[in-house]
Amino acid sequence: MAHDLILTGGRVIDPSQALDAVTEVGFALGKVTGIGPGLKRDTQTKIKDVSGFIVTPGLIDLHTHVYWGGTSLGVDPDLYALKSGVTTSVDTGSAGPGNFAGFAKHVIAPARSRIYAYLHVSHAGIYGFSTLVHVGESEDMRLMDPRGAVEVAAKYRQEIIGIKVRVGRHASGDQGVAPLDVALDAANESGLPLMAHIDEPPPTYEDVLARLRPGDVLTHAFRPFPNAPVTAQGTIKPAVLAARKRGVLFDIGHGMGSFAFKTARAMLANGFLPDTISSDVHALCIDGPAHDLVTTMSKFLCLGMGLNDIIRSATETPARAIKRLDLGTLKPGALGDASLIRIDDGQFDYVDVTGEHLAGTKRISAHGVVMRGEWWA
Repeated sequence: MAHDLILTGGRVIDPSQALDAVTEVGFALGKVTGIGPGLKRDTQTKIKDVSGFIVTPGLIDLHTHVYWGGTSLGVDPDLYALKSGVTTSVDTGSAGPGNFAGFAKHVIAPARSRIYAYLHVSHAGIYGFSTLVHVGESEDMRLMDPRGAVEVAAKYRQEIIGIKVRVGRHASGDQGVAPLDVALDAANESGLPLMAHIDEPPPTYEDVLARLRPGDVLTHAFRPFPNAPVTAQGTIKPAVLAARKRGVLFDIGHGMGSFAFKTARAMLANGFLPDTISSDVHALCIDGPAHDLVTTMSKFLCLGMGLNDIIRSATETPARAIKRLDLGTLKPGALGDASLIRIDDGQFDYVDVTGEHLAGTKRISAHGVVMRGEWWA
Protein backbone atom coordinates (compact mmCIF):
# COMPACT_ATOMS: atom_id res chain seq x y z
CA MET A 1 0.00 0.00 0.00
CA ALA A 2 1.03 3.61 -0.48
CA HIS A 3 1.59 5.73 2.59
CA ASP A 4 0.11 9.12 3.49
CA LEU A 5 3.40 10.29 5.04
CA ILE A 6 6.95 8.99 4.80
CA LEU A 7 9.85 10.14 6.95
CA THR A 8 12.99 9.53 4.92
CA GLY A 9 16.73 9.92 5.48
CA GLY A 10 16.66 9.80 9.27
CA ARG A 11 18.40 7.48 11.70
CA VAL A 12 15.55 5.38 13.10
CA ILE A 13 16.07 4.13 16.65
CA ASP A 14 13.33 1.82 17.87
CA PRO A 15 14.45 -0.29 20.84
CA SER A 16 11.23 -2.34 20.67
CA GLN A 17 12.55 -3.79 17.40
CA ALA A 18 16.28 -3.63 18.23
CA LEU A 19 16.45 -1.22 15.27
CA ASP A 20 19.11 1.45 14.79
CA ALA A 21 19.53 2.26 11.10
CA VAL A 22 19.01 4.93 8.46
CA THR A 23 15.71 3.92 6.89
CA GLU A 24 12.16 5.11 6.20
CA VAL A 25 8.99 5.09 8.26
CA GLY A 26 5.55 5.30 6.68
CA PHE A 27 2.19 6.31 8.12
CA ALA A 28 -1.40 6.11 6.93
CA LEU A 29 -4.84 6.28 8.55
CA GLY A 30 -3.34 7.22 11.90
CA LYS A 31 -1.02 4.24 12.17
CA VAL A 32 2.49 3.12 11.29
CA THR A 33 2.15 1.34 7.95
CA GLY A 34 5.71 0.47 7.07
CA ILE A 35 9.34 0.65 8.04
CA GLY A 36 12.30 -0.03 5.78
CA PRO A 37 14.03 1.35 2.67
CA GLY A 38 12.18 2.33 -0.47
CA LEU A 39 8.64 2.52 0.90
CA LYS A 40 5.93 2.77 -1.76
CA ARG A 41 4.89 6.29 -2.73
CA ASP A 42 2.15 7.75 -4.89
CA THR A 43 1.23 11.30 -5.92
CA GLN A 44 -0.61 11.89 -2.65
CA THR A 45 2.22 10.77 -0.34
CA LYS A 46 3.84 13.53 1.70
CA ILE A 47 7.61 13.08 1.93
CA LYS A 48 9.44 14.58 4.90
CA ASP A 49 13.25 14.55 4.59
CA VAL A 50 14.62 14.16 8.11
CA SER A 51 18.26 13.61 7.23
CA GLY A 52 20.53 14.48 10.14
CA PHE A 53 17.86 13.73 12.72
CA ILE A 54 16.87 10.71 14.81
CA VAL A 55 13.40 9.26 14.44
CA THR A 56 12.08 7.46 17.51
CA PRO A 57 8.70 6.06 18.49
CA GLY A 58 6.59 8.85 19.95
CA LEU A 59 8.19 9.88 23.23
CA ILE A 60 6.13 9.09 26.33
CA ASP A 61 6.59 11.24 29.41
CA LEU A 62 5.38 8.96 32.21
CA HIS A 63 5.22 11.71 34.82
CA THR A 64 3.66 15.07 33.96
CA HIS A 65 1.09 17.52 35.31
CA VAL A 66 -1.01 18.80 32.42
CA TYR A 67 -4.35 19.67 34.03
CA TRP A 68 -3.84 23.18 32.69
CA GLY A 69 -6.24 25.66 34.31
CA GLY A 70 -7.58 23.02 36.68
CA THR A 71 -4.67 22.95 39.11
CA SER A 72 -1.95 25.44 39.87
CA LEU A 73 0.67 22.91 38.78
CA GLY A 74 -0.76 22.29 35.31
CA VAL A 75 1.06 23.15 32.07
CA ASP A 76 -0.47 23.25 28.60
CA PRO A 77 -0.13 19.72 27.19
CA ASP A 78 0.12 20.66 23.53
CA LEU A 79 2.65 23.43 24.04
CA TYR A 80 4.64 21.03 26.16
CA ALA A 81 4.37 18.27 23.56
CA LEU A 82 5.89 20.45 20.87
CA LYS A 83 8.59 21.81 23.15
CA SER A 84 9.80 18.38 24.19
CA GLY A 85 8.84 16.16 21.26
CA VAL A 86 6.41 14.28 23.49
CA THR A 87 3.42 12.61 21.85
CA THR A 88 2.00 11.07 25.04
CA SER A 89 1.87 12.82 28.41
CA VAL A 90 0.86 10.74 31.40
CA ASP A 91 -0.61 13.00 34.05
CA THR A 92 0.19 11.64 37.49
CA GLY A 93 -2.49 12.52 39.96
CA SER A 94 -3.28 16.14 39.18
CA ALA A 95 -6.94 15.19 39.40
CA GLY A 96 -8.80 12.94 41.82
CA PRO A 97 -12.27 11.44 41.85
CA GLY A 98 -13.83 14.79 42.69
CA ASN A 99 -12.54 16.71 39.67
CA PHE A 100 -11.45 14.20 37.04
CA ALA A 101 -14.54 14.84 34.89
CA GLY A 102 -13.35 18.39 34.27
CA PHE A 103 -9.86 17.21 33.38
CA ALA A 104 -11.29 14.68 30.91
CA LYS A 105 -13.68 17.12 29.22
CA HIS A 106 -11.70 20.35 29.17
CA VAL A 107 -8.09 19.14 28.72
CA ILE A 108 -7.79 15.50 27.65
CA ALA A 109 -10.57 15.46 25.04
CA PRO A 110 -9.61 18.63 23.09
CA ALA A 111 -5.83 18.12 23.25
CA ARG A 112 -4.08 17.26 20.01
CA SER A 113 -1.39 15.34 21.90
CA ARG A 114 -2.23 12.09 23.66
CA ILE A 115 -2.97 12.19 27.40
CA TYR A 116 -3.44 9.37 29.88
CA ALA A 117 -3.75 9.71 33.63
CA TYR A 118 -3.01 8.12 36.93
CA LEU A 119 -6.04 9.04 39.06
CA HIS A 120 -5.15 10.38 42.50
CA VAL A 121 -6.71 8.55 45.42
CA SER A 122 -7.07 11.96 47.07
CA HIS A 123 -10.54 13.38 46.33
CA ALA A 124 -9.32 16.60 44.72
CA GLY A 125 -5.93 15.44 43.47
CA ILE A 126 -2.94 17.73 43.95
CA TYR A 127 -4.81 20.92 44.70
CA GLY A 128 -2.55 22.92 47.01
CA PHE A 129 0.84 23.46 45.39
CA SER A 130 1.95 26.82 43.98
CA THR A 131 4.73 29.32 44.56
CA LEU A 132 2.85 30.57 47.61
CA VAL A 133 0.87 27.59 48.94
CA HIS A 134 2.19 24.11 49.77
CA VAL A 135 -0.40 21.76 51.23
CA GLY A 136 0.25 18.02 51.15
CA GLU A 137 -3.04 16.48 50.01
CA SER A 138 -2.19 13.10 51.58
CA GLU A 139 -1.68 14.63 55.01
CA ASP A 140 -5.42 14.68 55.70
CA MET A 141 -6.81 11.14 55.63
CA ARG A 142 -10.31 12.57 55.30
CA LEU A 143 -9.40 13.36 51.67
CA MET A 144 -8.57 9.76 50.82
CA ASP A 145 -11.36 8.57 48.50
CA PRO A 146 -10.79 4.94 47.49
CA ARG A 147 -14.46 4.25 46.73
CA GLY A 148 -14.67 7.30 44.48
CA ALA A 149 -11.38 6.38 42.81
CA VAL A 150 -12.68 2.91 41.92
CA GLU A 151 -15.91 4.34 40.49
CA VAL A 152 -14.21 7.04 38.44
CA ALA A 153 -11.52 4.67 37.17
CA ALA A 154 -14.23 2.35 35.89
CA LYS A 155 -16.11 5.20 34.20
CA TYR A 156 -13.01 6.61 32.46
CA ARG A 157 -11.27 3.37 31.60
CA GLN A 158 -9.91 4.78 28.30
CA GLU A 159 -8.21 7.71 30.00
CA ILE A 160 -7.18 6.33 33.40
CA ILE A 161 -4.31 3.85 33.39
CA GLY A 162 -3.54 3.66 37.11
CA ILE A 163 -3.92 5.00 40.64
CA LYS A 164 -1.56 7.62 42.11
CA VAL A 165 -0.63 8.41 45.69
CA ARG A 166 1.95 10.75 47.20
CA VAL A 167 3.65 9.89 50.48
CA GLY A 168 6.50 11.53 52.34
CA ARG A 169 6.92 14.39 54.78
CA HIS A 170 5.96 17.04 52.21
CA ALA A 171 3.02 15.16 50.70
CA SER A 172 1.61 13.24 53.66
CA GLY A 173 3.05 14.77 56.80
CA ASP A 174 3.26 12.21 59.59
CA GLN A 175 0.76 9.76 58.07
CA GLY A 176 3.51 7.33 57.05
CA VAL A 177 2.32 4.53 54.77
CA ALA A 178 -1.40 4.94 55.57
CA PRO A 179 -2.26 6.83 52.32
CA LEU A 180 -0.27 4.25 50.35
CA ASP A 181 -2.27 1.42 51.86
CA VAL A 182 -5.53 3.17 50.93
CA ALA A 183 -4.30 3.68 47.36
CA LEU A 184 -3.26 0.04 47.08
CA ASP A 185 -6.75 -1.01 48.13
CA ALA A 186 -8.19 1.13 45.32
CA ALA A 187 -5.67 -0.19 42.80
CA ASN A 188 -6.39 -3.80 43.75
CA GLU A 189 -10.13 -3.26 43.49
CA SER A 190 -9.74 -1.52 40.11
CA GLY A 191 -7.26 -4.01 38.72
CA LEU A 192 -4.89 -1.14 37.92
CA PRO A 193 -1.21 -0.47 38.60
CA LEU A 194 -0.15 2.09 41.17
CA MET A 195 2.33 4.93 40.96
CA ALA A 196 3.78 5.98 44.32
CA HIS A 197 5.50 9.32 44.89
CA ILE A 198 8.12 9.39 47.62
CA ASP A 199 9.81 12.39 49.18
CA GLU A 200 11.49 12.80 52.57
CA PRO A 201 10.68 10.36 55.41
CA PRO A 202 8.35 9.31 56.86
CA PRO A 203 7.82 6.75 55.37
CA THR A 204 11.19 5.29 54.43
CA TYR A 205 12.17 4.25 50.93
CA GLU A 206 12.15 0.64 52.16
CA ASP A 207 8.66 0.92 53.69
CA VAL A 208 7.22 2.11 50.37
CA LEU A 209 9.00 -0.47 48.23
CA ALA A 210 7.90 -3.31 50.49
CA ARG A 211 4.26 -2.65 49.56
CA LEU A 212 4.60 -2.23 45.81
CA ARG A 213 3.49 -5.01 43.47
CA PRO A 214 4.89 -6.16 40.11
CA GLY A 215 4.03 -3.48 37.54
CA ASP A 216 3.68 -0.72 40.13
CA VAL A 217 5.87 2.34 39.63
CA LEU A 218 8.01 4.11 42.20
CA THR A 219 8.55 7.64 40.93
CA HIS A 220 11.31 9.99 42.12
CA ALA A 221 13.41 6.84 42.29
CA PHE A 222 16.78 8.63 41.96
CA ARG A 223 16.00 11.27 44.57
CA PRO A 224 18.64 12.83 46.85
CA PHE A 225 19.25 12.06 50.54
CA PRO A 226 17.22 11.59 52.69
CA ASN A 227 15.28 8.65 51.25
CA ALA A 228 17.77 7.98 48.49
CA PRO A 229 18.01 4.46 46.98
CA VAL A 230 21.73 4.23 47.76
CA THR A 231 23.75 4.18 50.95
CA ALA A 232 26.36 6.74 51.96
CA GLN A 233 28.96 4.26 50.69
CA GLY A 234 27.41 4.29 47.21
CA THR A 235 25.87 0.82 47.29
CA ILE A 236 22.28 0.11 46.28
CA LYS A 237 19.95 -0.65 49.16
CA PRO A 238 18.90 -4.33 49.24
CA ALA A 239 15.20 -3.37 49.19
CA VAL A 240 15.73 -1.66 45.82
CA LEU A 241 17.28 -4.75 44.26
CA ALA A 242 14.56 -6.98 45.70
CA ALA A 243 11.80 -4.73 44.37
CA ARG A 244 13.25 -4.69 40.86
CA LYS A 245 13.58 -8.47 40.94
CA ARG A 246 9.86 -8.84 41.62
CA GLY A 247 8.88 -6.38 38.87
CA VAL A 248 8.54 -2.93 40.46
CA LEU A 249 9.40 -0.19 37.95
CA PHE A 250 11.74 2.67 38.86
CA ASP A 251 10.83 6.04 37.31
CA ILE A 252 12.89 9.25 37.44
CA GLY A 253 10.21 11.95 37.85
CA HIS A 254 12.78 14.78 37.96
CA GLY A 255 10.54 17.66 39.02
CA MET A 256 11.45 20.38 41.46
CA GLY A 257 13.00 18.25 44.19
CA SER A 258 13.42 14.65 43.09
CA PHE A 259 16.55 14.04 41.01
CA ALA A 260 20.19 14.25 42.09
CA PHE A 261 23.30 13.73 39.99
CA LYS A 262 25.03 12.15 43.01
CA THR A 263 22.34 9.49 43.30
CA ALA A 264 22.25 8.89 39.54
CA ARG A 265 26.02 8.42 39.35
CA ALA A 266 25.91 5.84 42.12
CA MET A 267 22.98 3.95 40.58
CA LEU A 268 24.55 3.89 37.11
CA ALA A 269 27.93 2.88 38.53
CA ASN A 270 26.19 -0.14 40.04
CA GLY A 271 24.57 -1.01 36.71
CA PHE A 272 21.09 0.05 37.85
CA LEU A 273 19.46 1.95 34.97
CA PRO A 274 16.09 3.63 35.42
CA ASP A 275 13.19 1.76 33.89
CA THR A 276 11.60 5.03 32.76
CA ILE A 277 12.95 8.55 32.40
CA SER A 278 10.29 11.20 32.99
CA SER A 279 10.27 14.92 33.68
CA ASP A 280 7.57 15.47 36.34
CA VAL A 281 7.04 18.70 34.45
CA HIS A 282 4.77 21.21 36.17
CA ALA A 283 4.42 24.95 36.53
CA LEU A 284 7.08 25.16 39.25
CA CYS A 285 9.83 23.33 37.35
CA ILE A 286 9.19 23.87 33.63
CA ASP A 287 11.62 26.80 33.71
CA GLY A 288 14.13 24.70 35.66
CA PRO A 289 15.58 22.54 36.95
CA ALA A 290 13.58 19.86 35.08
CA HIS A 291 12.45 21.89 32.02
CA ASP A 292 11.12 18.96 29.97
CA LEU A 293 11.62 15.35 28.98
CA VAL A 294 14.44 15.85 26.46
CA THR A 295 16.42 17.88 29.02
CA THR A 296 16.04 15.07 31.55
CA MET A 297 17.10 12.56 28.89
CA SER A 298 20.09 14.79 28.08
CA LYS A 299 21.27 14.64 31.68
CA PHE A 300 21.44 10.86 31.48
CA LEU A 301 23.28 11.04 28.17
CA CYS A 302 25.90 13.26 29.80
CA LEU A 303 26.08 10.88 32.78
CA GLY A 304 27.09 8.07 30.41
CA MET A 305 23.84 6.16 29.85
CA GLY A 306 23.60 4.77 26.32
CA LEU A 307 21.38 6.57 23.82
CA ASN A 308 19.38 3.47 22.91
CA ASP A 309 18.73 2.72 26.58
CA ILE A 310 17.62 6.33 27.10
CA ILE A 311 15.22 6.13 24.17
CA ARG A 312 13.86 2.80 25.43
CA SER A 313 13.16 4.41 28.82
CA ALA A 314 11.00 7.07 27.11
CA THR A 315 9.23 4.83 24.60
CA GLU A 316 8.96 1.06 24.97
CA THR A 317 9.13 0.78 28.77
CA PRO A 318 6.62 3.52 29.67
CA ALA A 319 4.24 2.07 27.06
CA ARG A 320 4.52 -1.25 28.87
CA ALA A 321 4.02 0.46 32.24
CA ILE A 322 0.69 1.95 31.11
CA LYS A 323 -0.26 -1.23 29.24
CA ARG A 324 -0.55 0.54 25.87
CA LEU A 325 1.57 -1.73 23.71
CA ASP A 326 0.46 0.02 20.52
CA LEU A 327 2.55 2.97 21.71
CA GLY A 328 6.30 3.22 22.19
CA THR A 329 7.05 1.34 18.98
CA LEU A 330 7.23 1.86 15.22
CA LYS A 331 6.07 -1.63 14.35
CA PRO A 332 3.53 -1.61 11.51
CA GLY A 333 0.04 -1.44 12.98
CA ALA A 334 1.11 0.64 15.97
CA LEU A 335 -0.47 4.02 16.58
CA GLY A 336 1.13 6.57 14.26
CA ASP A 337 3.24 8.54 16.72
CA ALA A 338 6.92 9.39 16.20
CA SER A 339 9.35 11.96 17.54
CA LEU A 340 12.14 13.78 15.75
CA ILE A 341 15.19 14.53 17.91
CA ARG A 342 18.82 15.52 17.39
CA ILE A 343 22.01 15.16 19.39
CA ASP A 344 23.65 18.59 19.58
CA ASP A 345 27.33 19.11 20.40
CA GLY A 346 28.44 22.07 22.48
CA GLN A 347 28.76 23.26 26.05
CA PHE A 348 25.58 22.81 28.07
CA ASP A 349 24.99 23.56 31.74
CA TYR A 350 22.68 21.13 33.54
CA VAL A 351 21.52 21.47 37.11
CA ASP A 352 19.84 19.01 39.47
CA VAL A 353 17.42 19.67 42.33
CA THR A 354 20.23 20.09 44.88
CA GLY A 355 21.84 22.88 42.86
CA GLU A 356 24.73 20.78 41.56
CA HIS A 357 25.80 21.74 38.04
CA LEU A 358 26.97 19.32 35.36
CA ALA A 359 28.96 20.61 32.38
CA GLY A 360 27.76 18.54 29.44
CA THR A 361 28.93 18.38 25.85
CA LYS A 362 25.75 16.79 24.46
CA ARG A 363 22.13 17.84 24.32
CA ILE A 364 19.05 16.04 23.03
CA SER A 365 16.78 18.54 21.32
CA ALA A 366 13.27 18.09 19.91
CA HIS A 367 12.33 19.09 16.35
CA GLY A 368 8.78 17.89 15.75
CA VAL A 369 6.47 14.96 16.08
CA VAL A 370 4.20 12.76 14.03
CA MET A 371 0.88 12.57 15.85
CA ARG A 372 -1.72 10.05 14.70
CA GLY A 373 0.08 9.75 11.38
CA GLU A 374 0.33 13.50 10.68
CA TRP A 375 3.42 15.72 10.81
CA TRP A 376 3.17 18.33 13.56
CA ALA A 377 5.95 20.85 14.10
